[in-house]
Amino acid sequence: MAVEGLAAIGAAIAISVTALATAWAQAKIGTAGVGALAEDDSLFGQVLILTVIPETMVIFGLVVALVATGFIGG
Repeated sequence: MAVEGLAAIGAAIAISVTALATAWAQAKIGTAGVGALAEDDSLFGQVLILTVIPETMVIFGLVVALVATGFIGG
């Protein structure tokens, strides 16, 4: 019973830390991207891709949370 509770806390930490890191990274990249787009509109595709890339951190955090709670590989 206590192990399941600790696994849930670990899963919550995995999701929350990766979500905060992604939010911080996307804020920095988005700010720089808007500045770059103000200078040159042709950079839209590159800025969009660079803004989406940090989202993979949350996906990895979700996988870790699912493994910790036993939904995957358990």
